[in-house]
Amino acid sequence: MAQKKFLIASFSPLPESVIEGFFSPFLSEVKAEIEIVSLFGADENRIFKTLEKADIVIGDHTFQMKITKEMVEHMKNVKLIQQPSTGYDNIDIEACREKGIPVANAGGANAVSVAEYTIMVALALLKRLFEAHQKTQAGEWPQWELMDRGTFDLSSRTWGIIGLGRIGSELAKRLRAFDVRIIYYDKIRREEIERSLGIEFRNLPRLLKESDIISIHVPLTKETKAMIGEKELRTMKPSAIFINPSRGELVDEKALAKALQERWIWGAAVDVFSVEPPDKEHPLLNLKNVNLITTPHIAGANTDSRFRIIEFSIKNVIRVINGEKPEGVVNL
Repeated sequence: MAQKKFLIASFSPLPESVIEGFFSPFLSEVKAEIEIVSLFGADENRIFKTLEKADIVIGDHTFQMKITKEMVEHMKNVKLIQQPSTGYDNIDIEACREKGIPVANAGGANAVSVAEYTIMVALALLKRLFEAHQKTQAGEWPQWELMDRGTFDLSSRTWGIIGLGRIGSELAKRLRAFDVRIIYYDKIRREEIERSLGIEFRNLPRLLKESDIISIHVPLTKETKAMIGEKELRTMKPSAIFINPSRGELVDEKALAKALQERWIWGAAVDVFSVEPPDKEHPLLNLKNVNLITTPHIAGANTDSRFRIIEFSIKNVIRVINGEKPEGVVNL
């Protein structure tokens, strides 16, 4: 009896041959024949016709191709939409939920990478690392200047984590070694993690008031969009550091720039922007004499994490092809 063929529709910009190459090491585990069809840049008619026959859909990790409600309506047989990234705001989650189509992300695959990045930039801000490097390279010796302006230890400070999912939990694990007090806010209280890691729950306003360092690790949804605005930034300590390695749209970027310029807060690190790449006139790219680190969306996209994301995504697709339940589902 011939094996059933599974049609995998891919919105990734990667060629079909590259995606086939990702599957090749795992083909011995696949209990069906697979065919991969690329829809990146395809016209609407071809997309709809392919989706009507597709069994699996792979999302676009670059977020250029959106999976819309209209596309979802054409998915007659789709058993999984696998997004090969942590973010999934390029997919109409509600439409998928209504149709009963599970959407999975690869959130855990880059959790360690983002956690390490977050600690790295916090330390760099506290020690004024980049300012020290730039001035020393320019032939200056700013030792006493930097000490007079203030450089600090991470130890004994209070770190507030907004969002205690996989990334937030990995961050909390690593912070324990730095002898910091850890508090967190999440829409779901996670008492088991509290006990195992020795951390404390706070509502969001209280976390903002108590924390010396605040990092945000939540997905972009209707509820979380612009959750950090002028009101929240003014609630923070004047000595606070704010770090966003998640999504640019979580934060009012103009308010954050104003907070730094007018010294409502002491420092910030931003890895993500609401529009990427940001315009040269972006308010966070034109600040002078502020304690700010900006990076080009690299916190969770290093070489190690990309391999983990690919492996998780391919294995999750294979689970569904083999009749098993997918992991990392975000909408059902």
